[in-house]
Amino acid sequence: MEKVSSSEKAFCSWSGGKDCCMALDAAQRSGYDVSVLFNMLTEDGEYSRSHGLKRSLLEAQAGAMGKGILFGRAAWDDYERVFLERLDLLRSRGITVGVFGDIDLAAHREWVERVCSIAGFKAVLPLWNRDREMHIQDFLSSGYRAAVISVREDALDRKWLGRHLDPAAVDAFRKAGIDLCGEEGEYHTFVFDGPLFEKPLEFISGRIQNHGGYAFLELRV
Repeated sequence: MEKVSSSEKAFCSWSGGKDCCMALDAAQRSGYDVSVLFNMLTEDGEYSRSHGLKRSLLEAQAGAMGKGILFGRAAWDDYERVFLERLDLLRSRGITVGVFGDIDLAAHREWVERVCSIAGFKAVLPLWNRDREMHIQDFLSSGYRAAVISVREDALDRKWLGRHLDPAAVDAFRKAGIDLCGEEGEYHTFVFDGPLFEKPLEFISGRIQNHGGYAFLELRV
């Protein structure tokens, strides 16, 4: 990424996982002032839409990073309207840039750029079209630590839930023939330590839930 003025204030679209974390890291190293994480919750406000993480866990994660976090809550058919409302709020705070961790899902990039344009934001995607092998190796060598918190059950066994994302896990994913970064939803992660963290986040594992062909591990702080 090119260096930018430190006066450009940004939020990071936040799932809690490895890709948004690496995008945030890259954006900050490029000079963006990223002080706020933004996450969309289910309509009851209890869990994140993307990874099924508890709101309290995401709040604790943001706190461990010294960041603020803003939530929106919506059903899928109301998602875009609420997303745009929250962007308006962020803009009122002087934030004009959105950082996103997408790698190559073109339809999602088109959506991101469209809603950011409507709200008067610049969309920044630091990971776009990164080679999967390079990206996952960069994550492994970065000093960040992450646990697998969901799997698509037709791709990975639920025994992976709770395991750390490490070289052995990546080797197993490679042998299984799945996307190394889980870009097709094969797995999702939760980052709990690393260069952006002021302190590691302590958490405990809870129950496993199933929804729409996915298994989710509930984490609690």
